[in-house]
Order: sequence, then C-alpha cells, then structure tokens
Amino acid sequence: MREELAESLRQLRDLTGRSLRGLARDINASSSSLSRYFSAQAVPPWPTVVALCKAAGRDPRPLREVWERAKDGPQTDPPATPPVRNDLPHDITAFTGRRAELDALLSAARHTSVVAIDGMGGVGKSALAVQAAHLLTADFPDGQLYLDLHGFTPGRERVESEEALRVLLVALGVQPGRIPDGVAERAALWRSELATRRAIVLLDNAADAEHVRELLPGAGQTFVVITSRRRMVQLDGVQPISLDVLPAQDAAQLFVESVGGSRLGDVDEVLRRCGNLPLAIRVAAARLRHRPSWTVDTLVERLRERELAVSDVFEMSLRQLDSAQRRMFRLLGLVPGEDIDAYGAAALAGIPLANARSLLEDLVDVHLVQEPAPGRYRMHDLLRQTARADDAEADPVPAIARLADYYLSGMLAVKELAGSLIPLPVIVTQRPPALPDLSAVHQAVDWMDTELANLTATFSLALELRIDAPAVGLAQLATITHARRGGAVRLGRALEDSRSAAERLGQRRLLASHRYLLGAVLLRIGRLAEAVPELEAGRVLLAAEGDIVGEALALLQLAEIRRYTADAAGAAVLLREATGLLPPREAATRVQVWCGLGRALVELGEYDEARAVVAEVLEVARGLDQQSERACLEVLGRAALAQGDTRAALDLAEQAVALNRSTRHPIFEATSLTDTAIALRHLGRVEEASARYAEAARILDRVGEPHRLVRISLPYAEACLVTGDADSAERHFETALELSTAHGLDYLVAASRAGLARVS
Repeated sequence: MREELAESLRQLRDLTGRSLRGLARDINASSSSLSRYFSAQAVPPWPTVVALCKAAGRDPRPLREVWERAKDGPQTDPPATPPVRNDLPHDITAFTGRRAELDALLSAARHTSVVAIDGMGGVGKSALAVQAAHLLTADFPDGQLYLDLHGFTPGRERVESEEALRVLLVALGVQPGRIPDGVAERAALWRSELATRRAIVLLDNAADAEHVRELLPGAGQTFVVITSRRRMVQLDGVQPISLDVLPAQDAAQLFVESVGGSRLGDVDEVLRRCGNLPLAIRVAAARLRHRPSWTVDTLVERLRERELAVSDVFEMSLRQLDSAQRRMFRLLGLVPGEDIDAYGAAALAGIPLANARSLLEDLVDVHLVQEPAPGRYRMHDLLRQTARADDAEADPVPAIARLADYYLSGMLAVKELAGSLIPLPVIVTQRPPALPDLSAVHQAVDWMDTELANLTATFSLALELRIDAPAVGLAQLATITHARRGGAVRLGRALEDSRSAAERLGQRRLLASHRYLLGAVLLRIGRLAEAVPELEAGRVLLAAEGDIVGEALALLQLAEIRRYTADAAGAAVLLREATGLLPPREAATRVQVWCGLGRALVELGEYDEARAVVAEVLEVARGLDQQSERACLEVLGRAALAQGDTRAALDLAEQAVALNRSTRHPIFEATSLTDTAIALRHLGRVEEASARYAEAARILDRVGEPHRLVRISLPYAEACLVTGDADSAERHFETALELSTAHGLDYLVAASRAGLARVS
C-alpha cells in the first residue's frame, strides 16, 4: 500500500510544479523527509498529506483510505541483516576449576549488562571470560565481539576509548564514513547501535574504570564482560567477579591435564612454586610434557633452585633454553605489533629464516610463544614482560631497525608491483634474511593487508626511538597502502609526524620526496591551501636534485589543485610544462601526465585534443600496467560522453571498473563506477545508474574518504540535472554540501551550493 500512496503523492508534487526544496518550504517539511515519502520509504503524517493536497489544489479526503492502509503496513522496508561477528579467541582447551565464578558470570548475563573480572596478572581472567563468552554465544545471537585494550601490555600503548569505539563500531558493520570524530559522539553511536541487539562484548585487559567508561552500553540487551588487574569500583551498576589463585585441587587438575596425564612426584611443590597461577602452571607443565625423560621430581628440583615467585617459573623455563632460543625470546618481547611472522622474526634476530622458524617452534612447544594462526606468532602479556626484563639494559634500537628494514623491503616489493611512480629514495640499511613470495599482485596486496597493523606499530616505535631512516621510509611507503585502502587523514598525520626525522637525515632527495608526498596527501583530503606550499617546496627540491620525474609529478599534483578550483586552463599550462620535462624513456610518468592534461582539456571543452593526447600514450599504457591503462580509459570515456557518444563512454567506463577490480584498487573502482553511472543516466537506464552510484558511494564511505565521496557526488548530481531529474540532482547536491561542510572542504562547499542554486 505504501507504493500506491507514494504514487499519489508524486502526482500531487507534479501538480504543484515546485522543486523538492521549494515544496518542502511551502508545507514546512524537510526535503529529505519528502524524498522518503515520494519513494515509498516512509509514510507521512496525515497533516503532511493534507498540506500537499492544499499545495496542489486537491481535496485530501479521497486519499484518507489509501493513507490508512499504508499507515497500518510496515513503515519502512526491512533493514538488511548485518553480518554477525564472532571475534572471540579460541577457548582454553584445558579450562579447569572456576566453577563458582563461571556460574556467577553465566547467571549475571541474565539480569545485568556489565560484569568486571579482576585479579592479578596470570590468574586466568581472560580464560574465564572467553570460556563464558563461548557458552553464552547462543543467548547473544547478534554478535560476539572481542577487543584487547592493552591496558597492561608491556611496550604497547593502551587502546584509548576513541580508537576502541572505532574498532567496535566497524565490527558491528558501521561504515567508517559514518563514524564521527569525537569520543562522546562515537560513544553515543555505539550505544545506539547496541540498543536493538543482543550481543556479547568482551573488553580484555582494561587499565582502569575510565578506560572503559565510554565503551559501556546504554539501553538494550547487550552483555559486556571486562577484565582488568584493577577493580572497577568507580563504575556504577557493574557486577564484580574477583579471581584469586586456583584452589589446590583445581590447580592440581590443571597441571595434570596440561602435562597430559598423571606423573609420580611432588605435584604440590610444583604448584607452590607456581603460586597456583594458571599461566605459571601451564608453562611449568609444558616443560615437563616436552621432556619425556623428566619426572615431576626433576621439575621440582629445577624449581627449588629459586625463591617462590611467578617469575621463577618463567626464569626456570628460560634456563632450559639454549642461548639462541633465549635470545629469540628476548627479542620477541620487543615486537611492537600484535604478532609477527617467521620472516619478521628472522629479520628481528638477524638470522636465516630456517633458524628463526626452528626457534619459534621451540618456543611454541614450551608455551613461551603462541601460534594463533599458522606461521604467525604472539606472546602473552606476562611473558612479554618477562622477555623484556630478561635483559632490561639491552638497547632495542638495532633489533627494531632490522625489523623495520624487513617491512621496508616488503613494501618496496609491493611498490614495484603497484606501479607507484615517485622514485622514493627509501633507505634499507640491512636487507632482511628472507622475504615471503611477493611476486604477484594478489600476494603483495595480501601481505600488505595482513601486516598493516604491524607496519603502523613499527613506524610509531621507530619514530619514538628516533630510528629516523625506517620511520621516514615507512611513512612514505604507507602512501601505497592508503591509496588503495583509504585513511588519507591518518597518512597525512604520519607524514607530518615524520617530517622532522626526514630533516634530521640531511638528505635533500629524501626530504624532497617527503614534502611532495605530504602535499599530495593534503590535496587528497581537501586541504588545498596547505598542499600548495608543500608541493611547491617539493618541486623545487626535486628539480635541484635533477629528479625530472618527481618534478613532473609535483606539477601534476599542482595542476590537480587548479582543476579542483575551476582553473582548468591554469592546470593545462602546468601540465604542458610537465610534458616538456619528460623524455620518452619515462613512459609511466608520461602516461600519467598526459592523462592529467587530457582531464584538463575535457573540462575546457577541447574534446578532440583530449582524445588525441591520450591516444598518443594508450598503447604505451597497456604495455605498462593496468592502472596506467585505466587512467587513459577514464579520459577517453569522459571525452566520448561530452561528444555525445554515450555507448562508447559506458563501454570505456566498464573496462576501467574491471581493471580496478583485477588490481584490487577499490578507491579508483568507485571513480570508474561513477563514470559508468553517469553514462547510464544519459542512456535513460536510471535504475542501473542509481545502483552503480550507490555501490561507488558505499566503497568510499567504507574506506573513510569524504573528499572523494563529494567529488563523485557532484558530477553524478550534474548528470541527474542534465538528464532532467532535478529531484535526484538536488538530493545529491545536498549530500555533497552536507559532507563538504562537515569535513571543512571549503571549495567543495562552494561547488555544492552552486549546484543547488542551479537546481532552484
């Protein structure tokens, strides 16, 4: 019935002859609400129907029955079911004891919303929480979320509320573009998203009450479990569960199960030396299990050599290691990221890959290192602390520098396949012992995505330790990752933070690249006024170093700023200057500069020249890489559309979409999808056009690129206007205005307002 009512309302709208905004003003309603009523997405209040009839000069009474039927039906289409996340870690295989605490936790899930488990390190807080969460999964079908807040992780900054909320919102399926910047705003959205769900959220390793206050739910049926070494006495309404060491019987059972069966000997003495702490018991039991010749008494003898302390167990395990194993254990304590692969561990230690793999397996066998996924290794917090304390005076710089060189070398391999043009003078001081197979694009992109968090953490630590060359190199090479995956704001921050390191290195060529890249990123996020001096400075420095490729690329970026500010003629002047710099051998750069000139010529209405310029380098582009070819197809398609050859424009845009998908470049895919949608609009295939544009918008919303989202909204709105769909044009111009205003994109604000003025 909603569609029947919506059709009647659209007829009333047509009778008024008013635009959507004008009609909204006349009847004192919002244009976005009217749009939902006209598209059958919602049923208006009866007074709004009466006001529409009055504006159209029609009697509202015949519509009353239609409105009643629509009102009694569903008001909106059923929302798409979001994917259900289960991020819980694997359950502990030999979970023992804690019956009363587990029962209390399971019972609390039925009548309270938050439980906080506290206790000393190694007492089994996380194990209890994970065990309960797995048992409660069926009762909370809308998601099982897990986040380690690193409140007590040695060598790691804790995850602050702002970042924690971002991660949790993304886990619930909220698109990054919808996530606000402030903690309060994110917390409000988090509570709103949880209000209609039955989910369980495990917040592990919290520092204190303030660390989790903004992460707690509001109304609704979500159940939150917090673990911390501190009691959460400052949080109202939170049920506490405090853990002590295991009772003797439970500790003995845990030891026997961890060993793999009963053994003769003084188990009680082992447990006393372990302090009845579950983690210490597991470590001691692992030593015994992997020493078939030992008895329990042998283990006791080893433990008696030291005073009673949890660290005794760890120290005893360390004494059983040979020098190479112990060195690897110490070095793994320095790892800044969540985990590490065998290649990274080999680089960290500066040893051959086979040796590193053997040592890692040795450490896994004795439970000093975990292997949560094949070939990836991580360390428990307490063991990380022990590893750092084992040689507290050691200088971490050489090992972190070697690890950073591994990530730099991997990213340089990715760069070769990704077709990045700027010849970055990244300094790799020590080549890593080995790299994974990065010979194909999909392998390189997979590696880059897997290591992204570790790359970021290593960059931050290198910056903190003033290991300047790796810090600068990782920041510069991060442009490859963010060009594909979004996050330009974070990239700009990294480049700004590492600029002083680039200056300290005293290498003009390196600093020139740094300033060029910073300017390019500032351009991408819409900070044009700040981008210009960085690009100009980079251009001067690059020219002074004789780097004609870098100079030409700087001119290309400066020309883009001219285009963005409606100065296509000025852009063409800069690009012609750039073309004069490049010899034929610089094929890849020539393609990009010629394509930039083609884009400017299209905006100037010089379509034949634009096509001729790009046709000159098209075959060269096809011999280089798929993204070079895509850039050419983009210009040719836009010129064809402007000259009325819409079918050719559609074909070229669809080819570009396919190229972007094959190279896994979602940001450029969004641009090509928009070109496809515009061509479909001109062919009258409105539904297909809307679907393609919506797909493009979802991509950019997901990766958090508001600047690019506005830049596809504006040409699509123009296409709607040109093809006679003023309402759609108005809606997309309004979206562009809202986004550009919210993100301070002043020049796009002006363009959006100009578009709206043309609609009116």
